[in-house]
Amino acid sequence: MIDGPVEWRITQGLTEYPGALRWMEARVAQIADGKATECVWLLEHPPIFTAGTSAKAQDLLTPRFPVYDTGRGGQYTYHGPGQRVAYVMLDLRRTAGDVRRFVGLLEQWVIATLADFNVQAERRDGRVGLWIPARTGSLSENKIAAIGIRVRRWVSYHGISINVSPDLSHFDGIVPCGIRDHGVTSLEALGLTTTMADLDVALRRAFEEVFQQPTKLTVLDGE
Repeated sequence: MIDGPVEWRITQGLTEYPGALRWMEARVAQIADGKATECVWLLEHPPIFTAGTSAKAQDLLTPRFPVYDTGRGGQYTYHGPGQRVAYVMLDLRRTAGDVRRFVGLLEQWVIATLADFNVQAERRDGRVGLWIPARTGSLSENKIAAIGIRVRRWVSYHGISINVSPDLSHFDGIVPCGIRDHGVTSLEALGLTTTMADLDVALRRAFEEVFQQPTKLTVLDGE
C-alpha cells in the first residue's frame, strides 16, 4: 500500500455496474500490491439489482432491471439514480484490524453523515444497514442505507449506499436484504431536499472524522 491521503473519487452521471466492478477489482489489486493509494469512490448507477452471496431466489420478485451477481456479503439490493453509492477500497490492516470492526466503522460513518441533516439513523441487531425509527402511528421501521462488502487480500471493496431521492417503487422488485417486515425510505421521503453534492460534503467530513484519514478529491465527468 502506498501511504498518503485516501483518493476521494466522485463520478458525475450514471456509471454502468460491470465497468465499476472491473475498476474496483483492479484498484484493490493495486492497493494490495503497494501500487496505489486507498480509495473511496462515489457514484450513481442506472437502475439495477445486485445479489450478494446470501441472496435467495425467492427474494427476486420482479426482475424488471438487470440483475448482477456480486461477491459481496448480503442479499438482494437495488441501486439507481438518486441513490449515492460509496465504494470503499481500504486496507483493513491499517484501517480497522478486522472485518467486524470495519463494518462498525462503516455504520458509524453513515450515522455521522446523516446526523448532519438531523436524521437519526440507527443500527438494529439481526438487520444489516441503517434504519429510521418508526414514526408515530406506524409500527414499521424503514431502511435508509445498505452495507455490503467483500475483502480480498485484506483490502475492502463494494461498500455502502444511501437513499437520497431514488424512485422507492423500484425496490418493489426485490425483498431488500431479505427483510420482509420493514420498508425503505429516503431523505426525500423524510421531507428533506438534500442534493447529492450536499450529501457528498457530509460524507467526506464524516469519513475523515470516523476513519481518521485525510482525503484527496478527484471529480470526474463520467466513466
